[in-house]
Amino acid sequence: MKIDNGQLAAFAAVLQEGSFEAAARRLHVTPSAISQRMRQLEERLGQVLLQRGSPCQPTAAGRTLARYTEQLALLEAETLAELGDADGNGLRGTSGMPLRVPLAVNADSLDSWFPASFDALPAEPAMVFDLRVEDQDHSATLLREGVVMAAVSASAEPVQGCTVEPLGIMRYLAVASPLLIAQAFAKGVNAASLSRTPMLAFNRKDALQARFIALLIGPDAEQPMPPIHYVPSTAGFVAFAQRGLGWGMMPEPFVREPLAHGTLAEFAPRRHLDVPLYWHRWRLRSPALDAVTRAVRQAASLSLRSLGARAPMRPSRAGKER
Repeated sequence: MKIDNGQLAAFAAVLQEGSFEAAARRLHVTPSAISQRMRQLEERLGQVLLQRGSPCQPTAAGRTLARYTEQLALLEAETLAELGDADGNGLRGTSGMPLRVPLAVNADSLDSWFPASFDALPAEPAMVFDLRVEDQDHSATLLREGVVMAAVSASAEPVQGCTVEPLGIMRYLAVASPLLIAQAFAKGVNAASLSRTPMLAFNRKDALQARFIALLIGPDAEQPMPPIHYVPSTAGFVAFAQRGLGWGMMPEPFVREPLAHGTLAEFAPRRHLDVPLYWHRWRLRSPALDAVTRAVRQAASLSLRSLGARAPMRPSRAGKER
């Protein structure tokens, strides 16, 4: 069965833009043309591919097709580049636009070491990036469904159709303002003092603080229930801590400067959490993905701690990384 390229393009545009109207603007056609192409594609495949809404979402069959369309677009652009683009556009799609590369990255990586990856990218192939901030479980889903081509994750488990390689360790330190430490932990860091001291969490999936408490007081001890500030911003996380509003687990690169300046301090020195990070990518021969992988690998090697011979420390199912 042959699938019409125009119908595939309409399907991909609706998923990426979220609506028929936005897809029509992107492809320079009318919304009715997009609707007609989608109807023809669904009739041809005999399955509903899109859940119409705001935004439009793929059905189970649509998710399978979405991965195929992303891989096809990547292969098409790279094949045209290898054959020689008559317009001299380098590695670009048939629209003449740079190749779109969707990636999933956890928030702490995106706000620390990951941007340095773009320093090592070559000028060609020409690429634009669609970055998704996702936790480890969802990033695996995005890879399976073809929403992203690669992802940084704390999970070492390979996704079907993808390869995985270790990047390094993100070390998290328990920090707070010196004033809060003096007031809250004057008699020691224990279950009683931790239960009274406000705590910071990135969101309700952030279990790093709970894991650190278990490390301090023992995994079998009853966990204290401190007051919690939810701060879904890495910069805000540091700012809240510096102002004495609570303590939290923060990546080493974030707090080097505040620790040096004395606006933050560790209240449990020599105790920390290490989270291994891994790079997952489609198992697909692709110069573009190869270039991104090399750049990510280089940036990680300069900022993350080496895994070495250390056995991976996997977060619990509830302990998703930020």
